[in-house]
Amino acid sequence: MRAIVDVVWSWIQVWGPIVGPLALTAISGLIGLRRWWDDRCQDRLHDQARVVTILAPPTVDPDGAEAAWSNLVGLLRPKWARLVGGQPHLAWEYVFGHDGVQIRLWVPGTVPPGMVERAVEAAWPGAHTRTEQATPPLAVAADEGRRQVVTGGVLRLARSEALPIRSDFDADPIRALLGAPTGLGVHEAACVQVLARPVTGRRVTQARRAARHLHAGRSTRPVGRLLDVITPGARPKPSSGAGGQPKLDPQTSLEYQTQNRAIVTKQRGSQWDTLIRYAVATTVPAETPPEQVARVRDQLRGRAHAIASAFSGFTEHNHYRRHRLRHPEQVLARRRLRRGDLLSVPELAALAHLPTDDAVPGLARAGAKAVPPPPHTPTEGELVRPIGVSDTGHARPVGLQVSDARHHLHVLGATGSGKSTVLARMILADAEHRRGAVVIDPKGDLITDVLKRLPEHAAERVVLFDADTPGTTPCLNPLEGPKEAAVDNLVSVFSRVFSSAWGPRTEDILRAGCLTLRAVSDTPKLSALPQLLTDSATRERHRQKIENDATLRGFWDWYEQLSDGARAQVSAPLLNKLRAFLLRSFVVKAIAAGESTVDLSAALDGGLCFVRIPKGSLGEDTTRLLGSLIVARVWQATTARAAVPERERLDASLYVDEAHNFLNLPYAMEDMLAEARGYRLSMTLAHQHLGQLGKDLKEGISTNARSKIFFTAGPEDARELARHTAPRVSEHDLAHLAVFHAAARLVVGGAETQPCTLATQPLPPAIRGRARMVRKAATRHTQPLSTVAEQPPDQTGPESTGTDPRRAA
Repeated sequence: MRAIVDVVWSWIQVWGPIVGPLALTAISGLIGLRRWWDDRCQDRLHDQARVVTILAPPTVDPDGAEAAWSNLVGLLRPKWARLVGGQPHLAWEYVFGHDGVQIRLWVPGTVPPGMVERAVEAAWPGAHTRTEQATPPLAVAADEGRRQVVTGGVLRLARSEALPIRSDFDADPIRALLGAPTGLGVHEAACVQVLARPVTGRRVTQARRAARHLHAGRSTRPVGRLLDVITPGARPKPSSGAGGQPKLDPQTSLEYQTQNRAIVTKQRGSQWDTLIRYAVATTVPAETPPEQVARVRDQLRGRAHAIASAFSGFTEHNHYRRHRLRHPEQVLARRRLRRGDLLSVPELAALAHLPTDDAVPGLARAGAKAVPPPPHTPTEGELVRPIGVSDTGHARPVGLQVSDARHHLHVLGATGSGKSTVLARMILADAEHRRGAVVIDPKGDLITDVLKRLPEHAAERVVLFDADTPGTTPCLNPLEGPKEAAVDNLVSVFSRVFSSAWGPRTEDILRAGCLTLRAVSDTPKLSALPQLLTDSATRERHRQKIENDATLRGFWDWYEQLSDGARAQVSAPLLNKLRAFLLRSFVVKAIAAGESTVDLSAALDGGLCFVRIPKGSLGEDTTRLLGSLIVARVWQATTARAAVPERERLDASLYVDEAHNFLNLPYAMEDMLAEARGYRLSMTLAHQHLGQLGKDLKEGISTNARSKIFFTAGPEDARELARHTAPRVSEHDLAHLAVFHAAARLVVGGAETQPCTLATQPLPPAIRGRARMVRKAATRHTQPLSTVAEQPPDQTGPESTGTDPRRAA
């Protein structure tokens, strides 16, 4: 033995000075190379990294966190990929500011887009995610003239990582954590960062080895193991009982059994390598004295200690111990994880989850849960009108088939919720695919947005009524067409618009006057009615032309027998309304200038008729009258399709914004909607709330406008509208929809489907000069129809192909 020692010693004396430095250099080089490679892998994770802000649903499922982290174990790479590029990790962050708390999830650029978002939305139904480019978690930045003060720390397990922390709670375990930073100022911010990386293989084996050392009573730390080897007799030996069996203390035996069960339970499932960092930051003026900066730092340190103390609630077999963290703002921004503490999925879920308490001050929540569209919902195509995109799972387009649109569409939403955007996209789709459309807009913005984006080939097909445009205007005479229908429509519109000041005598005078104008002139003008009622010479001249109509002759005989005062009294209620209506020059040019210059039948068969009548320009009553008269003429053109075989009728649309103002026709709403489907006219009726609709109108739209799109609604409306969407979309969801989000229940294949939620898409960019070009082209429709030369058919359009895309199956 001595000879062997002498040989080894002589070898060390000869080769030690050479081999020693070389070995140290090689080891240092390997350590440096490993460090460089780890840094390179970490830098690759930060390339194109993103931050996913999680908006909690109204009601949080307590088991959702375990489902999320179990699903995210799928981030684990194969062994060769981990050796080459490292294993990506995530950072769950609680970011506190003066306005509340945000819950964010930092995702490396190497993780496929959408994977984490889908896992979160699947684990917490109703949660929404918003993905942005990664930014530092501490939002406090030192502006010019201010300096930043930051303090923070790291939490590490105090005992062996084989021992679990507490993961089973009756109440939300992060309640204390969310309350610790309460009261932050405008220039203050705090962040708690839970970094987590799924592990397997050698890392899990090390934890199991640590558990065996713990069972044997040996230390689990390297220094402790070395001392155990040097002093093997230092460990206490259990006393022996009868038969040489170890005699264990009952209390110690029970503790060991409980501990062993906890260790086995922790190692049973998937494992995550985790690390907890926290920091609190503020800014102070650059000229702040050092003693005041020290006081601010002490205050921040107190807040940081409160945050760290919030983790004491996780103490069980193991607990967390606070450690110092240098340069916390830089460390939190880098989000690097080298080696942390091993936790099971339930332990990690207890640390990093959405708050289950209903009232968390300042927590950003998703107003309504996201519901995917049914599988067979149309997406895109020539015969599909776009509505939006699904707001959960894979974002896919949601549309309404042209043939299903014949069942009519009801759109309800407050101003600014996205209602006009949906209407504009459907109108542009109709224009692109040469389908006919009539649009009535009492605000003006909808048609203005459409004109800026119309395809160039649609410009020649546009008829434009614009109350804000001076000069010539198209004319649509309400007294033209079938005599009885035209007069009934006009009288019904007046009686319904002025229902509070309308009587049978006023209606009788208006009806007789309109029928007389129809009888005495081939081109009757509504503007001639006041002269007929007030000028006896005009009445006498017209009476000669109606001698064969005993009813009208009898009416005017009665009218002439009245005294001047009596005639003025009976005609005044009608005249004051007519004069208020006809004193506006745009109204006279649009409906009382003579022969019509617009053929609404042609507009329905591929044309575009835009009626822009802002209430601010015309007044509310005039807008309602004019819009209602145009709707009545559209309905006359629609019913005229009865002479066309059903298979040859082209699909057309009537879009009516603020529809409650313009549905003043002498027909029941349910009958009108039912007949319009047979004539292949799809009606889109939009308004703001149910209180705008009368009882009959509300019931007719509710029953016969079978497709529904509901933007955010008031509590009263949400309660009633939920009858169409429950249980998938509840009353609460309808009242808490975000801006540009909607709940939809669409007709697909003639059958009503389950409701879903969707997000509207923004309009395409406006085309410079397009609105001016369209307005110029629309002036060709200001000439009377009898004087317009017949144009040859366009042989380059879709009609020449043998199939017409405007005609849906």
